[in-house]
Amino acid sequence: MKLNFNKFHGTGNDFIIIDNRDKEVSSDNTALFKKLCNRNIGVGADGLILILNHDRYDFEMKYYNSDGREGTMCGNGGRCAYAFALKAGIVNHESAFIASDGLHKAKKEGNIIALSLNDVSPPVIVNGNHFLNTGSPHYIVPVPDISKVNVYEKGKSLRRSDHFAPGGTNVNFVELHEDMIKVRTYERGVENETLSCGTGITASAISSRLNSGDGKHIVNVETLGGNLVVNFVLEKKIATSVCLKGAAEFVFEGEIDVGS
Repeated sequence: MKLNFNKFHGTGNDFIIIDNRDKEVSSDNTALFKKLCNRNIGVGADGLILILNHDRYDFEMKYYNSDGREGTMCGNGGRCAYAFALKAGIVNHESAFIASDGLHKAKKEGNIIALSLNDVSPPVIVNGNHFLNTGSPHYIVPVPDISKVNVYEKGKSLRRSDHFAPGGTNVNFVELHEDMIKVRTYERGVENETLSCGTGITASAISSRLNSGDGKHIVNVETLGGNLVVNFVLEKKIATSVCLKGAAEFVFEGEIDVGS
């Protein structure tokens, strides 16, 4: 069987996207998704997204980590799913779609895509640091100089800590500045550092402003893959009106033989 796919990336976080509205691919084909994401024997990507029909909204986004297993919400993936839906003519401008954590809205603003995320509850404090869920779990570790952090080794050691059992967590290292933050992320499911992580950027931005008082916040974020902006409103450490803004770019499309 030959399978058509598109490749997109959101600030360096790359995804294979498959239009599966005709259900050509089984949603539980873990081995296939893992192979496709493999950078040596497949297409290569941090994750894979299936685009499915939905009876109430424009589409459903089903996200898989590069280990082939279904993942939780992916912010960069959500922007890329919307960009693909635009390219494929599934949506015209503004979109409402379903992901693992519920409803999301997206729209294009010039070359940037704005994606709504769900409200974020106050953090749990773990060893003095914030643990937040922005559709996916994130542990925030402030550091003085992000360029000197061994993200792979340190992230790997924290990822499966007993504090985050049984599912583990993503780990975000954050360098704080008055007008912006720098973020590097160890992603579970990828089991390595990625160039950018949308839900992790969002968690890091919210964490950085939790002691800044209630009201509207706009946080500029620098990652290895590019720059993003997170908007939200804080009220008693609850973040509402959360919006992740950043680029989502088409890379290429192709066809791959995946056997019978």
